[in-house]
Order: sequence, then C-alpha cells, then structure tokens
Amino acid sequence: MEKNFDVIVIGSGVGGMAVAKGLAARKKIAIVENDLWGGTCPNRGCDPKKVLYSVVEAKDAVTQLTGKGFSVTPQVHWPELMSFKESIINPMSKGLKKSMDSSGIETIAGKATFINKQTIQVNEDTLTADKIIIATGARPAILSIKGKEHLLTSTDFLSLSEMPKKVTFIGGGYIAFELATIANAAGAEVHIIHHNKRPLKEFESELVNEIVHQLESKGVIFHFDTDTTKIEKSGESFILQAENNFTLATDLVFCATGRIPNIEELNLDKAEVAYDKKGIQTNDYLQTSNENIFACGDVLSKSAGKLTPVASFEGAYLTNYLTGKTTEKINYPYIPTVIYSNPKVAQIGITTEQASKQEEKYTVSSIDATSWFSYHRTNEPVSKIKIVTNRETGLVAGATCLNGKADELINYISLLMDQKMTKKETEQLIMAYPTVASDLSSIYK
Repeated sequence: MEKNFDVIVIGSGVGGMAVAKGLAARKKIAIVENDLWGGTCPNRGCDPKKVLYSVVEAKDAVTQLTGKGFSVTPQVHWPELMSFKESIINPMSKGLKKSMDSSGIETIAGKATFINKQTIQVNEDTLTADKIIIATGARPAILSIKGKEHLLTSTDFLSLSEMPKKVTFIGGGYIAFELATIANAAGAEVHIIHHNKRPLKEFESELVNEIVHQLESKGVIFHFDTDTTKIEKSGESFILQAENNFTLATDLVFCATGRIPNIEELNLDKAEVAYDKKGIQTNDYLQTSNENIFACGDVLSKSAGKLTPVASFEGAYLTNYLTGKTTEKINYPYIPTVIYSNPKVAQIGITTEQASKQEEKYTVSSIDATSWFSYHRTNEPVSKIKIVTNRETGLVAGATCLNGKADELINYISLLMDQKMTKKETEQLIMAYPTVASDLSSIYK
C-alpha cells in the first residue's frame, strides 16, 4: 500500500517526538519506529539509569553520615531496585505511543528503508512525504575482538535480574564510569579496563584523577594501559586477556566503548544522503545533502553533545524551521554535561585546557569547596570547582564541578552564562540558604 504524508519522522526518540508533535497540528505526520516507542532515553538510557543511580545517592548520603547520626550503612537489594525501576520504565513506551496517537500522528511500527530520495519502505507499505526527518539515534558499539559474542552492553546491564559478585567494564567513558558506580553501590566487585591512561578524556584531567581516586576508595579496581584482545568462557566465568600476559576472570563483562549511529539499514545512498562513521552529515539548518531530508539527535555527525536535551532542542528547532517560524541557523546554547559517577562531575563551556591555550583571554580559578557549608553539612569527602572567566568582561565562560551536587550546580552556572550575569548581578540574587544556589556569587574571582 502507498501512503502519502507531509512529513515522515523515522525514529521516535526525544528528537523525533519533539518535531513530530510540533508539526502535528499543521501537517499530516507519520512516525516510524523499529523498536520501543520513545527511543533510548526512557527505555534503556538515562531514565532507567537514573532510577538505578538513586541508590548511589541514597547510600552515599547515609554512608557519609555514618558515626554522625547513622550507625548502619544500607545494603542494596538489587531485585527490589529492578522491580522499582521496571514499575516506572515499563509503562513509558506504551504511554508515549498513546500520546503521539492522541496528537493525530500516524504511528507505524517497522523498519524504514529508503527506496529513493523521497520514499521509504516500511513492512509492505511505501511511504512518501514532502519532508523526511531521520532521528534513528545510536546504539552501543561492540569491540571487534575474539570472543566479542560474550560482551554485554549498557542495555543488558539496565535489565540485570541479579547483580553478579564480580563485573567488568571495558571502556573509559561516561557509560563505564556510571554503570560501574551503580554496580559498586550494589555490592559487586567492579573492574574498569581502559586501553590508555586517560579516561573521561573530554573532562578536566585533575578532576578526573580525583574521581578515579574516590572510586578506588570505594573499591573499584582500574586497569589502565590495558588493551583487551580476547574473551573466552570458562565454566560460569569469562576470562579477559590483554597484552603483557594480563588475565582477569569475571562473572560478566560489559562493553562500554562508545555508541554508533543507527544508519546501516536506512539505505541512505538511495536517498542521496551523505554520512560518515559518526553519523549523518547536515548543514547549519540540520538539512542533509538531500534538501528534503533533515536529521536530528544522536544519529548526527556533529560536535554538539549527543545528549537527550540536545536532541529535544534540535527537534524543536526543526519544528520552527519547517513551519517558517525561523530562517536562522541552529544556534546551540551552552550545553552542560554530567557524569553520574561517584562523586558526580559536570562541565560546561570553555574547558580549563582550552583556557590555558588562551591565557590572554581567560583566567582559571580552582576552588576547594569541601569546607563550604552546602557540602560540609552532609560530610561530602570532596568538592572541587574550576571556573573559567573572561578577563575582559569578568563573565563566567566555563566551569567544571566535582561533588555530589554537581548536576544541580552546573545548571545554575549554565543560567549565569546564558544570562551573562556579572558577579555584582549575581550578588543581588536572594537564594534559599543553605543551597548550592546560595553559593553562586562565591564562584566568581
């Protein structure tokens, strides 16, 4: 059967949903999904991860006050935690589909493949549209090593019915650190294997070293400069091998070496859409090499962060662009990034490494905030903040924070940067005390 639409959206993640819902009142819209409605974030990404991470925050809060009001450190009961997670996450996909249906969007389940520049095949149907939006997201990458069939991914971790006694993560990025943090809080012996000495390479090295130190103090074992070459099953265990006779036996091994765009099955060549190994190439209007096809979200080859709020931002931009509300290029605001490790680390804007190469323009302030009341009252073991300031204006140009409230603090700093607030203007704010917001004026130097 042939069906015609004004716009077809391929992929129902946050980016795809944003543009589909934004256009639904004005245009005839179809959205195609080959997996769970809602995409990665609500089903097997940030949302389930944050539910599991809640035990890290709760356990830390009590552990830090052991001997200061608490006498027993709580233990995580993994099956109960997973049951709680599933009670929140499992209804989401069905609910999101229902929401799109009620918006007048035609939801189509199946794999989309381009036949030509304006037509896709889904199941037995051919769908055509004036405009097509590709928002198919990304998936975990798998190392190409001997025994790779034994590797599990973040998707598998977020569905574990039981937490094994010993788990290993290959990779030094945010996924490895976040999942390792959860497994450690749940009582597992946790190993992280990374092929060089520099994990979390996008973050400030001094604070990354502090994260590693804090995780080591909690029992996480790091193996740096270790390039895994082989995995084999031995009874109920898996044996990891690397150069220099390195071996490690573990109950489960998770590959956390990045994500790759979901583009292989789209048949993009038929659509005359250019792409590279990082994803679909677009111009400043999120338009591909085919003028009638656009793309948004993690499927893009881009420098902007591949994050859930970024995908939503891109979807909203496409809504405005395709309805004529804007003719401007997409203009990303400052984008905060958070690693939900233990402690958390968050970053925004100009990094300290970038600032060090432009000393005539920026200054860097290092603040040890461990004794500040906001952190001291909960007995946090460490709180460090690095602020990059524009020499000429005195405005904050970037920041990196390491503490248990880094996710909250970085959002406040993001507002200061977006609103171009000076130290004097920040001091005029009246914030509830004692909170990280009431500390804001103290970050200026």
